[in-house]
Amino acid sequence: MVAGMLAGAVAAAMLATGGGVAEAAVGSSWARAEAWFAPPTAFIPSPAVTYDVGLVPAASWIEVEQRSFEGGDTTVTLRVRGMKPGHAYGVHVHQKPCGANPEAAGGHYQHRVDPVQPSKDPAYANAENEVWLDFTASVDGSGAASAQHDWAFRPGEAASVVLHDEPGGAGDRAACFTVPFAALPEAQQSGSAWGV
Repeated sequence: MVAGMLAGAVAAAMLATGGGVAEAAVGSSWARAEAWFAPPTAFIPSPAVTYDVGLVPAASWIEVEQRSFEGGDTTVTLRVRGMKPGHAYGVHVHQKPCGANPEAAGGHYQHRVDPVQPSKDPAYANAENEVWLDFTASVDGSGAASAQHDWAFRPGEAASVVLHDEPGGAGDRAACFTVPFAALPEAQQSGSAWGV
């Protein structure tokens, strides 16, 4: 019986931690991660944390994939299952990894960084300057979104995806997923991506 419980715990740990891959080939970068959401107090921690189990139930699933190419073209794709059917979510890439506190992920990642933080200026806080992946969950709780930009992430400045309780630029944080976003080397970034 103890061996069975141990095997079950190991299997659950492997599922909860999700998978993440980040690699870079010459002229490109790629990252993909998936996980099942768990509350911050879960016995087996997960890189996907739910703060509102009514909107993002424990054991719901998330996958994020990011592809960037020399010159800065970046596409981020989100897929989810098990969300609250019919609910509209706001989703953004954030600066820091998730934590037990919803605010741990910091602010939205911005291509051109607003000098006033937290950023509320629509010249900076918008879908062209940030990665917005808003979606409405279907009847079965699944959803998907994709965002494409002509810029790439700066190294170490994008670390998670936060699901908000409403679409657009704000809303309470319902869940967070730590993602190993990959950045292009500075020489491969386009234009003035470096916070200008």
